[in-house]
Amino acid sequence: MSELIDKALENATDTQAIVTGRGVVNQTGEVFKKVFGDARAILVADENTWAVAGEQVKASLEAAGVELEEPHIFPGTPTLYAGYENVTIVREVLEKVDAVAVSIAGGTLNDITKLASGELGRLYMNVCTAASMDGYAAFGASITRDGFKITRNCPAPTALVADYEIMAAAPARLTATGLGDLIEKVPGGADWLVADELGVEALDDYVWDLVQGPLREALSNPDGLAAGDPDAIVGLADELLLSGLAMQAHQSSRPASGAGHNFSHQWEMEGHGLDWEPPLSHGQKVGIGTIASSAVYDILDQLDVAGVDPEKRAAEWLTPEQNDQRIIDLQPIPAIQEAALGQSRAKYIPAEQVAERVQLIKDHWDTILTRVKPQVMSAPEIADILKRVGGPYHVSQIDISLEKLKLTYYQSQTIRSRYTIMDALFELGLLDEVVEKLFGPDGYWTNAPVPTEGNIYPTA
Repeated sequence: MSELIDKALENATDTQAIVTGRGVVNQTGEVFKKVFGDARAILVADENTWAVAGEQVKASLEAAGVELEEPHIFPGTPTLYAGYENVTIVREVLEKVDAVAVSIAGGTLNDITKLASGELGRLYMNVCTAASMDGYAAFGASITRDGFKITRNCPAPTALVADYEIMAAAPARLTATGLGDLIEKVPGGADWLVADELGVEALDDYVWDLVQGPLREALSNPDGLAAGDPDAIVGLADELLLSGLAMQAHQSSRPASGAGHNFSHQWEMEGHGLDWEPPLSHGQKVGIGTIASSAVYDILDQLDVAGVDPEKRAAEWLTPEQNDQRIIDLQPIPAIQEAALGQSRAKYIPAEQVAERVQLIKDHWDTILTRVKPQVMSAPEIADILKRVGGPYHVSQIDISLEKLKLTYYQSQTIRSRYTIMDALFELGLLDEVVEKLFGPDGYWTNAPVPTEGNIYPTA
């Protein structure tokens, strides 16, 4: 898959070099010199990532003749938190030196260094320590500020080094997190197909193939990933990098994020699990969101879309003021409410256009079902993969009740203007029916086996 990565770099907006393979951590200095020339470097790590690769990275840079500033190393415990206060710490460290930051990092520290460098208008480089998320090669950083985690704009890294042996040796929890982030591309891809079919957002064939082409292979060996098999990690690590490069090329996270991600974003903005030790990760929440989204696709063919009356739906359509009130009622937290109002207003359809939109969905419904069928995986299939890799596969394992999950189906539809199957169902007036089916006597969430071990990521 390295050939795909090399090809994808041709369309990357920020990243100039990615080196993958076994033992390539020793090429860090060579890559740095190639990309940054005679610039000085400052290593940014925490005690955990430094123990994994710090001395190797330092030795490689020194061997290549790179002058080093004193490294900044965060404590290893408690687990480093993706909070803006840590971005401030790194930014203030960088402000004191004329050097390129080289982070030795997984997702959190990579995002912290990415945003700190971006705020200073500086390039940076990352040495990956885990196959834990798709943001390594992506622009933007998921950072919590004032209690709310959102993606903040900043450039992607200029260079990346991904050593499979180091990534395979990472804690199993981090690998499961990476697979949880990756697997949402399955129903997320279906969401893009829906938007394409309805003329809302056209498919980009290049980035579609970049992400979806290798996706099933990357998800095919959860047992090997759980066992830390370096051969199994290759597909996962490369696909995570390709997803980031696809986002660069498309200048949007659409290739890698659909309705399933919105469940995670809702919980993250609410601060759920951010104060756990270790914190509940993005990928763990996304995995549960993937199951939730896939369960929707599982029952689409049970819906009577042909019986929906476009004129009746237009007559009952909420006014802008009523729709705002719907958002306010669903999102009682002021900061989330404000963001949700902005996103929902961006995709609000005026009443005079509703009948036409509903008719459009009806006319294309059979084609939508035909296009998404080979794309999606069932909710039980998704749950099985997450279970085998060692990640959470039921909401009870991340301390989300079924009542809260049911509410999240509605809340998640409000927080992003990106069009997904949830928006199509809302426009048809069928979202309530779908949610009730999922939590009804024969529904997925009523019958999904509840793990006996309970919360597998305890807070203490």
